[in-house]
Amino acid sequence: MERTRGIAEAVSAVRRGELIVLPTDTVYGVGADAFVPPAVTALLEAKGRGREMPPPVLVGSVRAATALVDDLGTYGQDLIDEFWPGALTLVCRANPNLMWDLGETKGTVAVRMPMHELAVEILKETGPLAVSSANLSGQPAARSAGEAEKMLGESVSVYLDGGLSGRADPSTILDLTGPVPRVLRKGAIPVDKIRAVVGVVLTDHDFAGDGLKEPAEPEPAKPSLIKEEPAEAVAEPEPAKPSLTKGEPAQAQEEAAEGLADTAEPAGSAAEAAAGPSLVKKEPEDG
Repeated sequence: MERTRGIAEAVSAVRRGELIVLPTDTVYGVGADAFVPPAVTALLEAKGRGREMPPPVLVGSVRAATALVDDLGTYGQDLIDEFWPGALTLVCRANPNLMWDLGETKGTVAVRMPMHELAVEILKETGPLAVSSANLSGQPAARSAGEAEKMLGESVSVYLDGGLSGRADPSTILDLTGPVPRVLRKGAIPVDKIRAVVGVVLTDHDFAGDGLKEPAEPEPAKPSLIKEEPAEAVAEPEPAKPSLTKGEPAQAQEEAAEGLADTAEPAGSAAEAAAGPSLVKKEPEDG
């Protein structure tokens, strides 16, 4: 009886454009009707967020999710088959015909079907809900209705208490809008399991350390510690001097000749052929 009454009150609150707190399979969420812009605005204000951080959307079925997106891409259906319902949020291109305003989404939507009986039952009654973790921005996500109420207070009309949430980790967020899936947030679904389905997955590490980040600006040239002679002074090559190291390999001789590289004549000239190794050891750049 209490469960039935709680669900009915939560559904009624959503239809009035009010906020509810509900348990999910990850953490507690604060939700609003995704198709009522003032309700979504109230959700962002309750959390202390701006429009630049739009909330994800929870759905009660795969069919509801596919109605929200324009294209699941190459891997979307395989990921849904493997991990839904569950703790994987998929970012896809949003259906351009939908009349909603979740914030500055740049034409995308983050959608998920939770593995939680109570949450799914509510979602099937209300339709898609804009849902974010039930906490103030910057604070730990609530794992109970009581924790959520301490942070969100009277900004929420109905708190549904389903005990402790199933996991402490939030959902893993995967961006499918590019040619290769990219992890935007690590969470309850390990990256290795996702990689086993799609083959290649990009992470922040890939962008930071595997050559995918933008090239850095070149450092300004450091002053040389060896004063270069004017070009006229070396126009006539000096006779080759003997190597100071017996049996010095060709590569070492070429390295020793770098001291004249900036002023030597073009390759193939007589000057280059006659020039010997420099006797001045070139200082390292870090010197």
